[in-house]
Amino acid sequence: MADIIDYKIHGDDMQIVEIELDPGEGVRAEAGTMMYMDDEIVMQTSTGGGLFKGFKRMITGESFFITTFMYNGRGKGHVAFGAPYPGKIIPIELDKFGGSFTCQKDAFLCAARGVEIEVAFTRKLGAGFFGGEGFILQRLEGNGMAFVHAGGTIIKRELSPYETIKVDTGCIVGFSNTVNYDIQFVGGFKNALFGGEGLFLANLTGPGTVYLQSLPLSRLADRILSSANFRQVGEKKGLGGIGGSLIDDILSGD
Repeated sequence: MADIIDYKIHGDDMQIVEIELDPGEGVRAEAGTMMYMDDEIVMQTSTGGGLFKGFKRMITGESFFITTFMYNGRGKGHVAFGAPYPGKIIPIELDKFGGSFTCQKDAFLCAARGVEIEVAFTRKLGAGFFGGEGFILQRLEGNGMAFVHAGGTIIKRELSPYETIKVDTGCIVGFSNTVNYDIQFVGGFKNALFGGEGLFLANLTGPGTVYLQSLPLSRLADRILSSANFRQVGEKKGLGGIGGSLIDDILSGD
């Protein structure tokens, strides 16, 4: 049984989640996400169940170790965790999803003590080879609260039975286990080469709940890397006013 925790989400584009704990309750979090905590809260860092548990988390993009924050004081204790990049924190009540929820790797932020992070491989060969970010997923299991983070604007879709939506693999945040996940080739020579959306899209078929994000971390990283490379090229060619100053002006808003 997972601990029953209360929470508040603060902020807009760079959110934090503040967890309220009763004596003896705890919350598990990805290493390096804690923002602040009360003095009576004690950190307990471990693999969370042996070497195999640690390796499974590493496969899903999380750290080998996980930290449990236990409250040993009286009354109420508080600990807060910050989102790693601009976006939203999504609270997931696992009880409402039958005790299991599948999400993108690196999405996990924190959860009530008792919630486990498992590896969820895509079922089909095509999804495994061509799914991009969707090849290895996280499965959160338990009956408590879990919190995942996603980039940009978040869309929640309730799919009817046999209703299908096609999604960029990186834009998937997570979905209930009643949703079927598969990969489909975009089709068409010009679409594949010049469409800019990748060769494959994810097919999500209901019934069930789907969360989508407008700014995946991979897309944000690609834009930053592209801008950095453009600046380096400009500097090498002596085009500081184009390749260097222009990027500085854009990033600074001038």
